[in-house]
Amino acid sequence: MRRLAVLSLHTSPLAQPGTGDGGGMNVYVRELSSALARAGVICDVYTRAWSDDLPATLDIEPGFRVHHVPAGPPAPLAKESLLGVVDEFADGVLKSMTSAGALGSDDDLPFDAVHANYWLSGIAGHAIKHQLNLPLVSTFHTLDRVKAEASPEEVEAHSSHLRAEAEAAIIRCSDTVLASCSVEAAQISDLYGADPSRIRIVAPGVDHAFFGPGDRAQARRAIDLPVAGPLLLFVGRIQPLKGVAVAVATLASVVRDQPDARLVIVGGPSGPHGAEEVDRITDLVGSLGLADKVLFVPPRPHELLSTYYRAADVCLVPSRSESFGLVALEAAACGTPVVASDVGGLRSLVDHGRTGYLVEDADPEAYAAWVRQILAEPLLAERLSSGSVLRARRYTWARAAHLLVDIYADLTAGRLVECT
Repeated sequence: MRRLAVLSLHTSPLAQPGTGDGGGMNVYVRELSSALARAGVICDVYTRAWSDDLPATLDIEPGFRVHHVPAGPPAPLAKESLLGVVDEFADGVLKSMTSAGALGSDDDLPFDAVHANYWLSGIAGHAIKHQLNLPLVSTFHTLDRVKAEASPEEVEAHSSHLRAEAEAAIIRCSDTVLASCSVEAAQISDLYGADPSRIRIVAPGVDHAFFGPGDRAQARRAIDLPVAGPLLLFVGRIQPLKGVAVAVATLASVVRDQPDARLVIVGGPSGPHGAEEVDRITDLVGSLGLADKVLFVPPRPHELLSTYYRAADVCLVPSRSESFGLVALEAAACGTPVVASDVGGLRSLVDHGRTGYLVEDADPEAYAAWVRQILAEPLLAERLSSGSVLRARRYTWARAAHLLVDIYADLTAGRLVECT
C-alpha cells in the first residue's frame, strides 16, 4: 500500500472542531492521515473548497496533503445542501486523481484505494471506485438509522429516507466498512444488512503528546478559572443530539449541596437546530439561576482542549448517540473521570466503576448522583483517574494506522466487491 485518496467532502480536516459541522470527524481524518503518512502511506485528502482564498493544494507534512476541490459556490454551505454538489465534487476528485505530474514526484505513484468519510463522501467514493477500479473503504462516523432513533429532530424530514438508502448502497458497494467499536459494527450489520465479514473494527486514537495528566490547579490558572470548587466540563457541538441540557440540569442538581460547583461548556452551535439549541440552553441556564456558574467557551484549537480536561473534576458526555465518543477518550487520557450516556461507542470507552460511570437514561439526577460520589471521595476520584489513563493508552493513531495499512493491503490484493 503506497497511496490513498481520502474523501472528506463536507468538512475539512483543517477546520476548527466544534464549529459548524466540525467535530470528531475532522480530528479523525487529520490525525489518521498524519499517522498513515508516518507509516509510509501517501495520503491525499480531498475536501470541498468553501472559499476562493483557499490554495488548491496544501502540504501538511511529508506524505499528507489536502486538496480543495471546487464544488458548488465558493462559500460555506449547510450540510443539508451538500448533496447537490456531490457529483461535481466527485468529478473534481477524479480529475485530480488522474492528473499526473502536477504535484511532484509523489504524483507519479498510482492510487491504491479510496477511503470515504461520511455518507456524502461515500456517494462520491462509490462513483470513483467504479471509474478507477479501486477498492473502496467507508467510515460513516454517524448512521442515519441510529441517529433517527436517538434524535429524530436532528434528521431532516425531507431527506432522512434518502440518506439511509444512500448509506445502504454505499455499504453494499464498499469493499470494507470501518467501525470504531463492536457496538457500531453490530449497528451496521443489523440496521443495514451489511456482510459482517466486510466490517472491520479500527478504533480511533488520541495524541498522548497533547492529551495527558497534569496539575489541575495549574490548568485552571492557565484558562483563568477559579482554582477552588468542583468543576464539571462539557466539550462538543451544541445541538440536541449532544445533550447539553442534561449537563446544565446536572449542575443544577449538584449545586444544591455543592454551591461552588461550576460547569464549563466548550463548543459552538451545529446542525439545523444549533442556533435554537444555544438559545434554549441559555434560557435554561437563566431559568435555573445558574448564570454565574456556567461558562460558555467558544470552540478551542484541538490541542488546547487538554487544558480544559485537566482542569475539570468530571467530564460529562450525555450524548443521545455516539459512534465512538472521542471526547470521552481525550478526557480519560488526561485522567479526568467521565460520566457518560450508556450508548454506542461510549460503552467501550467508559469502564463502569473503573474509569467513570455510564448512565442508562438521560436523567440529570442520575448523572448528578455519580458526580457527587466522585466529588465526595477523593480516593475514588484518584482511582478512576488512574484507570482512565491506563485504558486510554490502548488507543493510539499509530495503532489505527497500522491496522489500516494491513486492511488496505488485503484489499489491493483481492477482487473488488460488486454492487448488489
